[in-house]
Amino acid sequence: MHIFCTDMEGKEHKLQATEEWSVMEIIREGGIPILAQCGGSCACATCHVYVDPAWKDKLPEPNEEEIGMLDGAFEVNENSRLACQMIFNEKLNGLKIKLAPGSV
Repeated sequence: MHIFCTDMEGKEHKLQATEEWSVMEIIREGGIPILAQCGGSCACATCHVYVDPAWKDKLPEPNEEEIGMLDGAFEVNENSRLACQMIFNEKLNGLKIKLAPGSV
């Protein structure tokens, strides 16, 4: 299983994905630079990513804590999510995301 992550230079990377890992952990394990300063505890917005529109409805809705953290992120749009709050499972095989400004 895998996800596709587009870095800040616009290069797409195919990353090996592990079930029950957060998308943030998958990005880090794949060697893509991402700040994720709080380490995945939803206490910052430095793992902000944009979810490809084709995948947006396949993800669970963000909880209030994630929405609150996104309020402080840069360049938030309707496809914005925190990578630490998206837990990978087989239904997300092939997920496409792009790192957002402030995440690197």
